[in-house]
Amino acid sequence: MAGTVDDKGNIKTEDTGKIRPFGLADKIGYLFGDFGNDFSFIFASSYLMVFYTKVLGLSGYVVGLLFLGARIVDAFTDVTMGRIVDHMKPARDGRFRPWIRRMSIPVAVASTIMYLYFVRDWVYWAKLTYVIVTYLLWSSFCYTAINIPYGSMASVISTDVKGRASLSTFRSVGASLAGLVIGVLVPLIIYETDEAGNQIVKPVSFTVTAVIFGVLAIVCYGLCYFLCQERVFFDKKEEQKDSVWDMLKGLGKNRPLLALVCAALMLLLASLLGQAMNNYLFLDYFKNAKAMSIVNVLGVVGTLALAPFISRIVSGFGKKEAGALGMLVAAVIYLLLFFLRLKSIPSFMVFYFLATLGTGLFNLVIWAYITDIIDYQEVVTGKREDGSVYAVYSFARKVGQALAGGLGGFVLTAIGYVSEAPSQTEEVAERVYTVATLVPGVCYLIVFLIIQFAYPLTKKEVEKNAAILQERRGK
Repeated sequence: MAGTVDDKGNIKTEDTGKIRPFGLADKIGYLFGDFGNDFSFIFASSYLMVFYTKVLGLSGYVVGLLFLGARIVDAFTDVTMGRIVDHMKPARDGRFRPWIRRMSIPVAVASTIMYLYFVRDWVYWAKLTYVIVTYLLWSSFCYTAINIPYGSMASVISTDVKGRASLSTFRSVGASLAGLVIGVLVPLIIYETDEAGNQIVKPVSFTVTAVIFGVLAIVCYGLCYFLCQERVFFDKKEEQKDSVWDMLKGLGKNRPLLALVCAALMLLLASLLGQAMNNYLFLDYFKNAKAMSIVNVLGVVGTLALAPFISRIVSGFGKKEAGALGMLVAAVIYLLLFFLRLKSIPSFMVFYFLATLGTGLFNLVIWAYITDIIDYQEVVTGKREDGSVYAVYSFARKVGQALAGGLGGFVLTAIGYVSEAPSQTEEVAERVYTVATLVPGVCYLIVFLIIQFAYPLTKKEVEKNAAILQERRGK
């Protein structure tokens, strides 16, 4: 890494000319970072509840309590990790990149051991202890320790507004590719049809799949580490080392961050609950689990189809404006699905694909919102708090994840879903359809309203903040 680290942890940049220019290698590396993340995140978001209920035999209510309880732990671990990356003395390879090197193997191992099929034969209290310990180890500690530095790193890879937007796009493409791999292969691997025509899960396949995904995640993290380069260096002055409470009070006055936090809660609730409920939708409503592979392909195709045009869209309309439009489109289509009560899988797929064009548009720009908010915080307060800002947003996403998992578990119990039953009644299947369409529709509509009316960083404001910081750093 160009530059040297002094005894106060500041990076001196006299040698920054040796750093290669920002380019395609950084974008591809950042893509692989989220690819690696989502081998555990999307797999857990989509299938962990299925593993807990269908393989281990836990009730949806217990799983919901676990997901919600874990977020209490995250309230401390996320903020702590953000403070660590902001104030810890940088290593020779940067402030954020070292955490990818340090945590790639631990997070892969922690993810893998959540899916040990033989735990189903343990006594109940032992199964419950295993679930609590392994889930907290992955979600609240290992994943936090790699995801927050990774997400924060985007703000130091490039200072250019368009460059950061492209990083957001490539990150979303990485997530989409991971979603494609997981969405297509996992249903084909873990589900089978019994003699009575019911869709059942294969317990051993969960463990094998988790091991394979763990290895692939390590490879992706390695590519992210070697291809990305930190370029934005800044002094961490003594007066910046305020208390956690002071930091939170300062962030609490950050209107764009508060708006995005609220949007993230609704976004993750909609998308992850929708992903989780799709398993039960195709198992019990459409009675064709294999069709999920096709649906998951369509979801990724929409995002990938928009990716080549996102730079033009952002340049012409702005990130806020593009994201709001995407959420409105998704909301309208999901609400249509709810009212139409479709029985045809092909018809459902057409509407689902159109909805993913809306969610894909938003997801392609959302990560650039974070870098814009980090810049806004520095403009207003004079403090550079990449890790802390991202930690607050990450915690909001985890709360949304917990609400999706928790409410998913509670809803399954409330609608009369019986985990041990080979099939559900028609009434329960209809209720599954309602949850899988109405909840995402309402939540996406709320996200649209938040971004449109509460999030203030328009295209003009983002460009103004970038100019202010460039002028400050030039002095």
